[in-house]
Amino acid sequence: MSSRSVAVLGATGSIGRATIDVLERLGSEWRVAAISGHRRLDTLAELARRTSARQVVLSDASAGGDWSECEWPAGVEFSRGPEALVQAATAAEVDTVVAAIVGRAGVESTLAALQAGKRVALANKETLVCAGPVVAELLGKSPTERLAGPAERLAGPASGGRLLPVDSEHSAIFQCLAAGPDNPRRLILTASGGPFRQWSLEQMQAATVAEALEHPTWRMGKKITIDSATMMNKALELIEARWLFGCPAESLEVVVHPQSIIHSMVEFADGSVVAQLSPPDMRLPIQYALTYPQRLPCPSPPLERGKPWELTLEPVDQERFPAIPLGFEVAAKGGTAGAVVNAANEAAVDLFLSGQIRFTDIVPACRAALEHHTFEERPSLSRLLELDRWARAEVGRWSCRA
Repeated sequence: MSSRSVAVLGATGSIGRATIDVLERLGSEWRVAAISGHRRLDTLAELARRTSARQVVLSDASAGGDWSECEWPAGVEFSRGPEALVQAATAAEVDTVVAAIVGRAGVESTLAALQAGKRVALANKETLVCAGPVVAELLGKSPTERLAGPAERLAGPASGGRLLPVDSEHSAIFQCLAAGPDNPRRLILTASGGPFRQWSLEQMQAATVAEALEHPTWRMGKKITIDSATMMNKALELIEARWLFGCPAESLEVVVHPQSIIHSMVEFADGSVVAQLSPPDMRLPIQYALTYPQRLPCPSPPLERGKPWELTLEPVDQERFPAIPLGFEVAAKGGTAGAVVNAANEAAVDLFLSGQIRFTDIVPACRAALEHHTFEERPSLSRLLELDRWARAEVGRWSCRA
C-alpha cells in the first residue's frame, strides 16, 4: 500500500481517538496530516504531540482558551472556525478524511472533501441525514447504480471522491453486500435497544438524564447515547442507509439485538441472510473504511469462540420507540425531511440534557417540527441549512408550549 495522509476531523471525540489508535497501529505508511476538535485546546495539543499533525483546527471560532498556553509540537499551523475545517478537509496533501464531527457541524467539511476527490471515512451520519440529496447528486450515480456494484457502489466518478461507512451498522451492511452481486432484498439494521429496552412508557416518562446515559454495551458521547436510548440513532441510520446505499425505505428493516455482536444483516433474493459479527469495538469498522478493500490485523478484540454466546433478535416495539416509524417516514420522503428531523433532534436532546423537557418529549418534538415545515423534494444545500436553523428554533418554541 502506498503512503496515506489522513485528516481526522473530530479527533477529540470517541471515534476520533479510536481512529488515531488505529492509525498508530497501521504503521508508518499512514500519517496524520490534520486534526480538529470543537473546544478542547488541551486535548488537541495532546493529540498534536501524539500524532505529529502539522495542521490543527479548533472548529468553534468563539471558543475561549489561549493557543499559547498549550504545548504544541514545532511547525504546527493553528486555525479556527468552519472555514478552517473545509481547508483541512481539502488540503492537497490529504487523501483520506475521517469525518467524525458530531452533528450538523460536520456537513460542509464532508461535502467539501468529496468535492475535492478525497476518500471519506464517514462517521458523521448527519451529512447524509441532512444533505442526502446533495451527496447523491455529488457522487454522480443513480441509487440503482450505487447499490448494484459491490466494489464501486460508493465511488463518485463525478468528483473522484469515495464515501465509505464507519458506523458499525452501515459498515456491516457494506461488508455483507459483497456476498451477492445482485440487488439485495432487504437491509437489516440491528439496534441494541439502549438502556430502556425493557422499560414501560410510564417508566420512560420519568427517566432521568443519568439513567438515559447508562448504555448497556457501548461507551459513547452524551448526544449519541441519548439517541440510542430514544432509538433516534436507528431512525437516523435508516435515513442514512437510504442515501448511502441508494435503496427504497421499504427495503429497510430494524431488529433489536441487545448483545451488539451482529452489527447488521443483508437478506438476498434467494432468502439467504448474511450477517457481520464482531465484539462492540469501533476500531474494526474505522480500520475497514481506511484500508478497504484490504483486511489487515486490527486492534479490535476477536470474537471469542471458546465460550457460549447469546445472539437474540427481537422486533422493535414501535409504540414505546416512536422514533422508528418516524425514521421510516423520513427515509421514504427524502428531500428536506431529514434535515428538519435531525436538527430538531439535536435541539431536543440538548433541552433534555439541560432538564427543560422530559425524555419522552424528544421524539414528539421532532415530529412536530417535521409536520410544521414546508416540504421540498429537491432542496439546495443553502435551503437545507436554512431549515436546520428553523427546526432548532421551532423546537425551542414547541418546548415552551409543551
